[in-house]
Amino acid sequence: MSVKLRLALLCGGLFLLGGAILLATNYFLVRTALPPTEAGPPPGQTDAELIAPPPGSSPVVGSAGTDLSHYRQEVLQTLVVQSGVALAVMAVVALALGWFAAVRMLRPVQEVVATARRLEADSLHERIRMPGPRDELTELADTFDGMLDRLAASFDSQRRFVANASHELRTPLATQRTMIEIAMARRNAGADLRDLGERLLVMNVRTEALIEGLLLLARSDRGLEHEEPVRLDEIACAVVDSRRQAAAQAGVRLEPRLLPQVVSGDPVLLERLVVNLVDNAINYNHEGGLVTVSTGGEAALEVSNTGPEVPADAVSGLFEPFRQLRKQPTGPGRGVGLGLSIVASVAKAHGGSVRAVPRRGGGLEMAFSVPWRVL
Repeated sequence: MSVKLRLALLCGGLFLLGGAILLATNYFLVRTALPPTEAGPPPGQTDAELIAPPPGSSPVVGSAGTDLSHYRQEVLQTLVVQSGVALAVMAVVALALGWFAAVRMLRPVQEVVATARRLEADSLHERIRMPGPRDELTELADTFDGMLDRLAASFDSQRRFVANASHELRTPLATQRTMIEIAMARRNAGADLRDLGERLLVMNVRTEALIEGLLLLARSDRGLEHEEPVRLDEIACAVVDSRRQAAAQAGVRLEPRLLPQVVSGDPVLLERLVVNLVDNAINYNHEGGLVTVSTGGEAALEVSNTGPEVPADAVSGLFEPFRQLRKQPTGPGRGVGLGLSIVASVAKAHGGSVRAVPRRGGGLEMAFSVPWRVL
């Protein structure tokens, strides 16, 4: 049961308890106030006057003692019935009033809950700022606002650190790559030096890819700076054409099925989303496999690929940073584990979502859905 219902039932139950105690007390007082059956009529009063029936009741017939006993029983019974009916009616009224009071009292709590449900990493600027007198509920709202301030400061600090660190690391990586290439280009460079240089260049490329991925992840986590209508099918067509050579080297066939699809968003981030999905489908495939890229269907973009079996319980972890089911993909390069996490972040920045479903026979079906927003 909800808190509102429990409060309403509590008010109704307390009223019933108080009404029952009041009814019992009233019944006891009336019973003691009525004349006993063995007592005679008071001085100056006849038996007929003593046992006169209450208005609306039938005349009492019989002896004085019997009539008096019947009179007492009838009065007490009438008192119990009428009090019970009044108590039942007032119990319903108490439940209704209790529900109304619970709704009004819990309205600030509902505002806190609604705000908490709307909040995400890119919308921590919202606050409750509850007006009204200083009480427990406004103190709860102020405490929640203070917690949001601390969370927003922590998220901003983390994003600035990732962006600044990534920018600072780009320069030494570029310098390191240049020095390695110069050393390998010397005439007296031996085979061992060239082999070492090639390995260092491969590591340098992977590190640069990691830095670029962190920068893009930090940018997408900040949300969209601007939006515009984007032809997602044209972006997918360009990405497929640029990846045909990599797919041929991996022995994978690319099959585009592109229908017109317009979405609202950032074209740079959307292009990175398509690139990462297609690269993931090529790298985690097998020789002779197939990658299908579709737009304009139920989802804005669908990328399906053949490949090894993917356990259903491991699908949710694919979108976490630095998570890879296999350490050595079959494609031309080895990823750094940020591709799908960037996809999920970009989809979230556009107000959409990305879904992964294991295919029967191996591989995955990726679907990117995003709502259209009028600019």
